Amino acid sequence: LMPDIKSIADGADIIVNGYAFTRKDDCIHVLNLNSPDKAVVFSLDGEVLETTMDDIELSIASRYLKQNLKFMED
Repeated sequence: LMPDIKSIADGADIIVNGYAFTRKDDCIHVLNLNSPDKAVVFSLDGEVLETTMDDIELSIASRYLKQNLKFMED
């Protein structure tokens, strides 16, 4: 069951290079909009809680999060 890409993109706090970053509760959900089977959930301090990304993509998403977290603050 694939997520509804448009609604995820519309609801995202930020989108960076095709990755939608959405803050929910005490987590940040990241979805690769170009490859929606690739996703990761980070804690607010950047720890990986669960993922379907490989190590390379995970490091890219993690870097984007660190660079853009300030734009997601309330």
